[in-house]
Parts: sequence; structure tokens; C-alpha cells
Amino acid sequence: MAKDLKDIKKKKNCSFCNDKTESLDFKDVSKLKRFLSESGKILPRRITGTCAKHQRMLSNAVKKAREAGLMGYVFEN
Repeated sequence: MAKDLKDIKKKKNCSFCNDKTESLDFKDVSKLKRFLSESGKILPRRITGTCAKHQRMLSNAVKKAREAGLMGYVFEN
């Protein structure tokens, strides 16, 4: 039974590790928006599949982009 659950849940690979990304640019808003929910919140690691290192870099880049005025804190419908 436990083996079946393990087979069903596949581990997501970090897209930044696959691309061998060293740093994230906060000015690349289109790339950062992929990791935000519809309401503008940063999506967690378990949903996006990013590793801990890149999730920290991602959250810092999103926060910096918001502070610089490149992205909004809340998305309007």
C-alpha cells in the first residue's frame, strides 16, 4: 500500500536547477509571475517544485520587484 502511494506521487524537479540558474533577476517580471498565484501570493515549494535555495532566491526577487514597482502586491481582475 505504501509503495503504491510513493509511485503515484512524483517528485517535481526544480526548473532553476535544470537550467543551472545561478541568480534570479528581479527585473524579469514575466518569469517571476509564473510563480505567483492569481491573487499575487508567492506559491509554495510543494506546488512549484523549486528547491529550497531557489525558492529563497525567488521570494527575494519577487519582493524586490514589488518594492521597485515592477509588480503589484495584489492583482486586479
